[in-house]
Amino acid sequence: MNINRAVSLLIVIGIAFFQSCTVTKTSQPAGDQFINGDALPDAPELAPRGEYHVGVRTLDLINKHQVDILKSKNGVDTFYDRPLRVEIWYPAIIPGGKTELTTYEDVLGSPLDSTRPVTPFIFNGRALRDAAPDKKSSTYPLIIVSHGYPGSRVLLTYLTENLASKGYIVAAIDHTESTHRDQAGFASTLLNRAKDILFVLNQLAGAGKPESNSFLSGIIDANNTALVGYSMGGYGVMNVAGAGYSDKLAGFFKMMTAGSKAIESRTTNNTEYKASIDPRIKAVVAFAPWGMQRGIWDADGLKGVKVPVLFVAGSQDDVSGYEDGTKAMYTGTVNADRYLLTYIDARHNSAPNPPPAITMQGNKFSADYYHYAEPAWDQRRINNINQHFVTAFLGIYLKQKDFGKYLNVQEKSNDKNWMGFKPRSSVGLELVHSKP
Repeated sequence: MNINRAVSLLIVIGIAFFQSCTVTKTSQPAGDQFINGDALPDAPELAPRGEYHVGVRTLDLINKHQVDILKSKNGVDTFYDRPLRVEIWYPAIIPGGKTELTTYEDVLGSPLDSTRPVTPFIFNGRALRDAAPDKKSSTYPLIIVSHGYPGSRVLLTYLTENLASKGYIVAAIDHTESTHRDQAGFASTLLNRAKDILFVLNQLAGAGKPESNSFLSGIIDANNTALVGYSMGGYGVMNVAGAGYSDKLAGFFKMMTAGSKAIESRTTNNTEYKASIDPRIKAVVAFAPWGMQRGIWDADGLKGVKVPVLFVAGSQDDVSGYEDGTKAMYTGTVNADRYLLTYIDARHNSAPNPPPAITMQGNKFSADYYHYAEPAWDQRRINNINQHFVTAFLGIYLKQKDFGKYLNVQEKSNDKNWMGFKPRSSVGLELVHSKP
């Protein structure tokens, strides 16, 4: 190698080294990088975070003496104390020197699939772990969030953090035997979704009482509660809101569990079910609710829903169905003031966070990638649109805000730019509205 060539090579190596050092020194801290829920440049008007800082804590609850449907045999139910882990986001005070950042832990894979071993991962969020609650305002409405099957309490952090920043207490449940970590037989999910939600509502209502020792003491308005559910979570929240399950489901459940009648207490004409309809629930958001196309509800069951509902779905939903699924539920809830927001050409994943970074590592996690991703949509864009419309919907029915103009839009977004959307950005959406 001659001297000139050697010098040139050293210069190239030096430049490369300098550039690599520069990238390392100027790389953005976590707080400046994109985090699930951050507003994109074309995010609609109500998508950005609200006026409050956000704290987050984890609660472990025990619902005692519940039917252990996975161990019940020959029509004889056994019982267990059912654990439920709940993540709580709330308006908070961020002290000097602290940053409104946290990490969440979840897993990919499934304990039911040997080809997809349970694999932990972490991701960032914009909340401060164990921050002191902001008690300067009056009480905050309560929102309870129920995930899909399988899923987790941190599946929708883009939305849970966002709503807390707008003055809500948001509680997301890890439904035992229905998470990525502990997924078990489907009968548990069928039976326990609605029961878990009602139990958590009662527990948080108690925690919010002034005499409680909870950090939530005095700041929860449990009499002003909304439910948010995705997929099997949608199945659960609709039942809690008044959509009693059909006799067809009761028969299917009895066959599945070799004779158990445990789910009959959540069917339309059951007196125990009718007594459980809770007046504290003022609104429901149902993302791609599962079950309609499988006969989980009939016309009489859907008539029981009398609180406002925002349905959200993809027009090509291949899990919950659209025409015979979410859209049919929207049509059938004739006694409710309801909306249906449709993502044209989207499939089932109209609710989750974007795919975790770990799913980008080749084909190893391809099945998990499509547990989050939409093939025809940018998931971050879906997240921003959901933030916008859920903020408008819950703002109207829980906070009496004048947000009607954001929901009173032309049916097809391609025909005319929707209120609150930046020019040319409201495409591929439909929104319809029906009154009782």
